[in-house]
Parts: sequence; C-alpha cells; structure tokens
Amino acid sequence: MRLFLLPISTRRTLVYCDRVATQVNASGKLSYHDRIVNKANETWASWENSPNKYKKKLTDYGNVIFNRISYEEWGLKTLPSSTADLTPTEILFPGRFLDQKKVPDILRKLATERQGLHKQRFWGSLIGLPFTIPVGLLPVIPNIPGLYLGFRAWSHFKALYGSKYLEALINSKEPLITMSPSKALDDLYAAGLIHPSREHSRQASLPSENESQQVADLITRQTNNNASDVMLLKRWNGKLLAEQFNLPGMELEIERAVEQVQKNIDAESAALDEKEKNNTTIVKHTLSDEKK
Repeated sequence: MRLFLLPISTRRTLVYCDRVATQVNASGKLSYHDRIVNKANETWASWENSPNKYKKKLTDYGNVIFNRISYEEWGLKTLPSSTADLTPTEILFPGRFLDQKKVPDILRKLATERQGLHKQRFWGSLIGLPFTIPVGLLPVIPNIPGLYLGFRAWSHFKALYGSKYLEALINSKEPLITMSPSKALDDLYAAGLIHPSREHSRQASLPSENESQQVADLITRQTNNNASDVMLLKRWNGKLLAEQFNLPGMELEIERAVEQVQKNIDAESAALDEKEKNNTTIVKHTLSDEKK
C-alpha cells in the first residue's frame, strides 16, 4: 500500500492512500463495501451527465456541498478501515518541500486530531435521520435531507475509521512504515512553483536538482521562520501529479485541498490586515488625545 503525504502549503498536508491492491478479498473480488461505493460513484456520474434537469441540478448542488467538506475528511476516507489487516505501507512525500523528520508528527496529527469531531458528527447525522422520514413519505419528492444525512453519517464513519487505521499503523509494534522521499514529487512541486500554467509545465523540461533546491530554499525564506503559511501547490498541479502516479482520483482531492487552503490563507491574511489597521487607528487616536 502507498500513502502520499502531499503538502498543500507549508503548514497544511493532504493524505491520500493508494490501496487498489487491498480492495479485493480472498476470492479476488472487490469487497462488498467497495462494490457499493463504486456503484454509488457510477450512479452519481450518470446523473451528472443525465438529460434530466432535476438529476443534473441535484448533482450540481451536491458537488457544491462536496467541495465544502474539508479536504482532511476526504483524505482520511481514502484509507482502509481500522478493522482491516495492517499492511506494509510506503510513505511517499516531496523530500525537498517536507522535512522527513516532521513526517511522523504529521502522520500522528492527521490520525488523531479529527477523531473526536468525526465521532460526534457521525452520531449527530445518525440521530437526525429518523426526523427526515416524513419527507420521504411525500409522493414524487425524494428524501433529500435523509440522503444528505445518510451520506454525512457514512462520510464521518469512513473518516473516523480511516484515522483509526492510520493511528494503528503508526503504533504497530511491527515496522510497517517505510519513508520514501520522492524525486518525482520534488520535480513536480518545483515545476509547479516555477511555471505559470499546466501547459508551460508540460512543455518545459523537468527542473534540475539545483533549480529544485533553489525553489525550496525560496519557499523557506518566504515563511519568515515559519511565521507565514506559503502555498506549495496550485490547482492545476493536481492533474500532473495524478498522471505521474496513474491515480485519477488524486486530481480532485488535490484541487479541492488547494482551493480550501488558499481560501483559508487569504482569510487569515485579511484578518491580520484588519487587525493591523485597527491597531494603527488606535495608536493614532491615542497620540491625538495626548496632544490635546
């Protein structure tokens, strides 16, 4: 099994699990859970392309809601459940942009910090489900609130047990984790920071080791000794990374994470600017009062 640690910014990291080989059972067939998930994905995709306006509008609204779900939750859902057998796992990450010494702490944080949240919201969604039954009794109209709460209950359940699996993997007495700094990831991260678009990046040659290191050093300086959070990926990077590792599902997860992290950084920056503006105003008023 491969586990990707993809730093979206210098402070925020996406976890993505490639577990194709673990999805089949002893008979060589997909597990019952994965068959259900695949069927749901196929149905949703068919609805997105359906000529039926109602189905199309429903999936449009659904995708808006999906994009509001935190990228951390989506990442944890790619992991197996804690009831699955622990397997040797390769941890891939861009070594120039993520210090290997920090990887164990990042893994532990990803595994533990959201368990309480997902447990609480799983039960909250489950408790709310019976209250949507009257809507389901109405003719023609589907039980949208019930479908939403059912999905959120399942989503929080998957994220909770994905985090428990990761925690069990970290705490395993057997050495199951192998750290693998990836040159391919380093190259793609550096190229994404050098070039303005996906097209430019495709046409250009890969950065040299010296160029990649220069980009990494520049990012380190921009953080001002970790005082600032700096973006490491752009939205268009997602497709290139997904293509490199032949993981189509990775593209959407990266794009979603980049959008959310960029929005958070912009909000934090705006709040800091507003605070500095207010402080300046207070100082001016204080000096004015003293002169009087």
